[in-house]
Amino acid sequence: MLDFPYSGLLGLIILVLDIYAIIRVVQSGAGALSKAIWIVIILLLPVLGLILWALLGPKK
Repeated sequence: MLDFPYSGLLGLIILVLDIYAIIRVVQSGAGALSKAIWIVIILLLPVLGLILWALLGPKK
């Protein structure tokens, strides 16, 4: 694995940002299917999904 002294902190930050993204997706005005797809992407690809959501995701 990574021999990075702050890897636990980095993982926690990614988790918090993913939870934030999922909450924002659920609160968006997008359709149910679109919301479900974004949530699955964020859960399966935590870092890449978060970046994609920030760039392409549903806006309020």
